Amino acid sequence: MEDLSFFVGVVGNVISILVFLSPLGTFIRIVKSKSTEDFQSLPYICTFLNSSLWTYYGITKPGGYLVATVNGFGILVEAVYISLFLIYAPSRQIRIKTSVLVGILDVGFLAAAILVTQLVLKGEVRIDAIGLMGAALNIIMYASPLSAMKTVVTTKSVEYMPFLLSFFLFLNGGIWALYALLVGDYFLGVPNGTGFLLGTAQLLLYAIYRNDKASKTTSVPDSLEEGTQHQPLISSSS
Repeated sequence: MEDLSFFVGVVGNVISILVFLSPLGTFIRIVKSKSTEDFQSLPYICTFLNSSLWTYYGITKPGGYLVATVNGFGILVEAVYISLFLIYAPSRQIRIKTSVLVGILDVGFLAAAILVTQLVLKGEVRIDAIGLMGAALNIIMYASPLSAMKTVVTTKSVEYMPFLLSFFLFLNGGIWALYALLVGDYFLGVPNGTGFLLGTAQLLLYAIYRNDKASKTTSVPDSLEEGTQHQPLISSSS
């Protein structure tokens, strides 16, 4: 059983890395245009926090190295994305807003979570507290594509719900939910099981509306397009 869980965890790491790298095209566009345009930094800031919490969880929990390694990679990738946002923000106001969000979420909240769990909590209670925070954030992030799914139904177009990303998120949620089942970790299982179900729903919508040409002229904000291109749910828990 340990060999099987290790194999599933390694596969999960590979899939999670692909999801982390999925916005690469967006950032190549940003660098070329030297502007973040209407893209939003919040998804990447939240993913940085999410990866940090799960890295902390993986380091703290015995045998959690597969969770820690892939989310450690996620921290590095998201740090690069956020840095590019700060460099290429089209206005000083957006740069300040991004910096404030980073300070509050990625520095303040993360530091407070680490300090409280280290100074106040011990043993299994500490591990459970970290896992609970990570799971709660993961569920919120997995639910973020719901607005994009609503847009697909409204416009009868899958233009703003890329198939490959939906497919990899489906795989990511499924493989980590299986890993959680094998190792008996419900903090990994609940959010990734939720992600698997939402990924399944996205693929079903894609199958229903992929050939529908109706409402192609419906205007959809760039910020929504960005949200669908990067759904942070990496719960290697990712």
